[in-house]
Amino acid sequence: MELKIPDLCLVVLVGASGSGKSTFARKHFLPTQVLSSDYFRGLVADDENDQSASVAAFDVLHYVASKRLEAGRVTVVDATNVQPQDRARLVEVARRANVLPVAIVLDTPTAVCLARNAQRPDRDFGAHVVKRHRAALRRSLKFLGKEGFKRVHVLRSESDVDNSTIVYERLLNDLKHETGPFDVFGDVHGCRAELEELLTELGYTLVRDDEGRAVDAVPPGDRKAVFVGDLVDRGPDTPGVLRLVMGMVARGHAFSVRGNHEEKLVRAMRGHKVTVRHGLEKSLEQFAHEPEEFRLAATKFCDSLVAHYVLDGGKLVVAHAGLPERYHGRASAKVRSFALYGDTTGETDAHGLPVRLPWANDYRGSAMVLYGHVLTPEAEWINNTMCLETGVVFGGKLTALRYPEKELVSVKAHQTWYENDAPFPPKAVERAPDVLALTDVTGTRRIDTSLIGAVTIRAEQSASALEVMSRFAIDPHELLYLPPTMAPVATSQRDDVLEHPEEAFAEYRSARVEQVICEEKHMGSRAVLLVRKVGGAIYTRTGRAFFDGALGTELLDGVRSACAGLFEELATDWLLIDAELMPWNAKASGLIREQYAAVGAAANGALPVAVDALATAASRGVDVTELLARTTQRASNAAAYSAAYERYCWPTDGLEGVRIAPFQLLAAEGRTFHDRSHLWHLETLGKLEGPLFQRTRHLVVDVNDPAQVAAGVQWWQDLTGAGGEGMVVKPLANLGGRVQPGVKVRGREYLRIIYGPDYTSPENLSRLRKRSLGRKRGLALREYALGIEALERLVRGEPLWRVHECVFGVLALESEPVDPRL
Repeated sequence: MELKIPDLCLVVLVGASGSGKSTFARKHFLPTQVLSSDYFRGLVADDENDQSASVAAFDVLHYVASKRLEAGRVTVVDATNVQPQDRARLVEVARRANVLPVAIVLDTPTAVCLARNAQRPDRDFGAHVVKRHRAALRRSLKFLGKEGFKRVHVLRSESDVDNSTIVYERLLNDLKHETGPFDVFGDVHGCRAELEELLTELGYTLVRDDEGRAVDAVPPGDRKAVFVGDLVDRGPDTPGVLRLVMGMVARGHAFSVRGNHEEKLVRAMRGHKVTVRHGLEKSLEQFAHEPEEFRLAATKFCDSLVAHYVLDGGKLVVAHAGLPERYHGRASAKVRSFALYGDTTGETDAHGLPVRLPWANDYRGSAMVLYGHVLTPEAEWINNTMCLETGVVFGGKLTALRYPEKELVSVKAHQTWYENDAPFPPKAVERAPDVLALTDVTGTRRIDTSLIGAVTIRAEQSASALEVMSRFAIDPHELLYLPPTMAPVATSQRDDVLEHPEEAFAEYRSARVEQVICEEKHMGSRAVLLVRKVGGAIYTRTGRAFFDGALGTELLDGVRSACAGLFEELATDWLLIDAELMPWNAKASGLIREQYAAVGAAANGALPVAVDALATAASRGVDVTELLARTTQRASNAAAYSAAYERYCWPTDGLEGVRIAPFQLLAAEGRTFHDRSHLWHLETLGKLEGPLFQRTRHLVVDVNDPAQVAAGVQWWQDLTGAGGEGMVVKPLANLGGRVQPGVKVRGREYLRIIYGPDYTSPENLSRLRKRSLGRKRGLALREYALGIEALERLVRGEPLWRVHECVFGVLALESEPVDPRL
């Protein structure tokens, strides 16, 4: 016996105590899918049979069920559920989650239930309880459908229970296996001639019957048509449109969702009382001249249409009036109503039409949503959604979107077929491409990236970034990119260091990256250089101008002069460069003075005095050997600490002493360069000459060659031994995606600045080896993906707000609570 259930539903097991519900659940469902009332009683009362805990137990059970259903997971409730009020609460849980409730009834005979309970010592409540359960169950059977259960399976014998199997079925709206490509058509409204013209324009071959009527359209290649509903009403030939679309759907050449006009037409054709207006009168008049057989077939077809489809693995959603992300792939009256009618206030305007809420303005889902219903002069993108109802029946045009190409194709209406109930809306005032809006960056948002998919920015992260961006950042027209954070290498287990190159080489080896490049890490301040032939900006990784006033202008002029050759070589009027600006004190003098220098001065002032005092005490015979050794070591550490940060600072006078080390050419006019190897970047930027520029030393390493790995380790040791900060190890080919774009391997003495003078003591190193890198590494990947997305949008010429969304996202992620020492 096959028990068919939707692949997303709430399964409610119904049966008396001893009917076999728990055994049935264990046999057919995963343990994590089953929520047992006995278990939840035990959870809240430490006794699964404590009936006094039932109210609290079911409160918790319902809460867990709702969370599972919200996450899209099949959930099974194992309880007697023989009382209508108990089932009503579960139907409500399913309704709130917009999933279908299914009842599986174990109508096991009373004698069997009693025999089973007699074998269980925890079931000593008497036969009258089972008989009461059975009586309530028998009274309920014929009403389960009316209670809201969309499917009811009744197992009337032990044989039925033993021989049943669960069969999962896709919901009717689930077409994820249909991957396209598609041509998605806006509202046709009975305009058959325009539909035929648009199909032909898209390469479809019309098929006609003996009377010359179009009954199918064969798509080019493997394309399929998708209609957003409202095929009917208002236009000159609703039967002709249905005849064509019905043929396409029947032959697998098209899909169609239901529109509100199909909904009303079905009711009218079946004799229900409806108000005949808004073009329904035209359809009824046209159908009066059609054979009864066709009228019945057309009515059945319109009634068979589902409210929305999810296609292409969830990447595309088609619904007549649109659909928020929380409703995608769900099934309930609420979802159906939204898909047919949209989000309305319940009020009507001066023309008697519903007042609709602009749901698309708040849409942040990853799936593209294509819809109709709302008349718009021009189809345009709003947050990855597009309305394709361009008013062909009102004298506008019929529009289709080619997916995934995102190409719009339209044909003009042959005439105005129906006078609109309200004036044809004027073309929406287009937002100027360089105008930003607060709603672009506030609240929780999902930003789609080509590298790793959607990146979520939480509302509190946005608020933090907005404070920095609005108060300190440069003009957004110049703030086109922010560099990502960089994750440290995996923590070394060697006795004397916290970071070591061999961990970096091993990481990329395991990721099947064969060649890496080791780049000298400059200890300065990250700088992004936007160099234009006229204008530009040099700013920090938080979007602030690097130098104000005349000094900033002089620095930009010097960089622009050095870039003259690159402007010509790359045929561009602007360049975007990632670099390090030195010395450290050029921008961070306040931080150095107030944090690092203060610590160094205090330690170097106090510890030598303490060493002298202890040495004096020792000379007098006081046993301070251990304390003297420890204090002497601390004094040595303090001296090393001051020496560590002092080597990255030197005096500057204006631009004299300032150095820029460029290491990546991010973008130029019409193109990005993240697909070029890092050697190309360093060689290209090595052409920048002059007193301002310093080259970045580097070494290529084959991570599968032990000799080259040893050479890489030695190169790092030489760098850090000479006072260098360390190096950055990157995939030579400049890979993206889920592989770290680079990891930093910092030197032993440099890390003294980060972790404090005494971090090298064994007990401190042991503690620091437990540092958690997971969040930092995840942050580095997300920020890198957002940075690349900003560059790609920039060179494609997308509006400034689209670029700024990604730039702002990088800054927002920086508010993530991550150990800043990483």
